[in-house]
Amino acid sequence: MILTEPILYSFRRCPYAMRARMALLVSGTACEIREVMLRDKPAEMLAASPKGTVPVLVLADGSVIDESIDVMRWALARNDPEGWLAGDDAALIAANDGPFKHHLDRYKYPERHGSDPLAHRAEGTALLAALEARLANQPYLCGSRRTLADASIMPFVRQFAAVDHDWFAAQQLPALRGWLAAWIASPLFERTMVNRPQWRAGDPPVLLG
Repeated sequence: MILTEPILYSFRRCPYAMRARMALLVSGTACEIREVMLRDKPAEMLAASPKGTVPVLVLADGSVIDESIDVMRWALARNDPEGWLAGDDAALIAANDGPFKHHLDRYKYPERHGSDPLAHRAEGTALLAALEARLANQPYLCGSRRTLADASIMPFVRQFAAVDHDWFAAQQLPALRGWLAAWIASPLFERTMVNRPQWRAGDPPVLLG
């Protein structure tokens, strides 16, 4: 089959897939989106990326990008109308994807990891304090406008906050909470989180957007 548009395999609630969708949307990249269930992964996705995680972007030439940050950078390199790449803070994103994600998983899913959730919540909160310090004097992580760093990190902060809304609301993180609330209320995030039925082979194409 010859592709005319990229195909994105995605799962709505996955934070990695969220950030990929945001970058594709803000860049205006036309692509077909295929919503998958992680417990029922389609053979087409596994053929493209055997590791079986989302997002998976299959380009028109058949090449595959299956790391979310790489999807983001690919889309923005093609078109970056908001200047997101000016805020490609690799160290900040790595701290999110590494240490913060480690503690987030063990706080949110202690039964999977045999972990003490409160200990990992405390470690995750300490890492969020660094974001709070940045946001205390500027609206976004890299300055006056949203960039790649914000979009890369926000879905994970959202997931952390959602584990216990009341507890999170009581923490000394007012700037971070305001930043998160603004992102969640944004039209971009609303478009990012559209509900779609599970894709099945033979379904008509559905475009992201």
